[in-house]
Amino acid sequence: MDKGRIIFLNGITSSGKTSIVEAMQSYSEPFFYVVANDLFENTIGDKHLQTDYWKYLSEVIIMMYHTAKLFSDNGKNVLIDGILVERPELKPHYDKVKDIFNGYPLEIVEVYCPLDLCRKRNIERGDRREEQSDEQNKIMSQNIRYSCSVDTSLNSPEECAEIIITSLFKKNDK
Repeated sequence: MDKGRIIFLNGITSSGKTSIVEAMQSYSEPFFYVVANDLFENTIGDKHLQTDYWKYLSEVIIMMYHTAKLFSDNGKNVLIDGILVERPELKPHYDKVKDIFNGYPLEIVEVYCPLDLCRKRNIERGDRREEQSDEQNKIMSQNIRYSCSVDTSLNSPEECAEIIITSLFKKNDK
């Protein structure tokens, strides 16, 4: 059985990752959205997160990646909705991701959105702090080798999904 593709949508909060996931799940090719930082963060419990947020979040992020590998091992395409950050608890995060997914069909997609628009989206959502995107942008991993990039300020989630599908899947069909 061939391994399923692992599509890592990398971007700061409110950049549009989850909206792209929802658009990608409407395609005939199934994508399993089982891997999201927010989802795995909820597995820890507030008590521990309030005690040492980055320690516990870092542990579940690594488990999240191993969960993606399980789906891939079973031939399922997986969408990861996350952000590669450089924190002491994860450093070097990008290198760890490459090591964990060594031998797997991993594609990292840059999900870009200008900070001013992310701030506006944070306010509209109501479940994020206005400056949260700025904070994440400052600690985001650098020099990532992206398979493709999308800009959610210029394209709808559906258009971004089409760009990703065309770039990563249809190019191999030619």
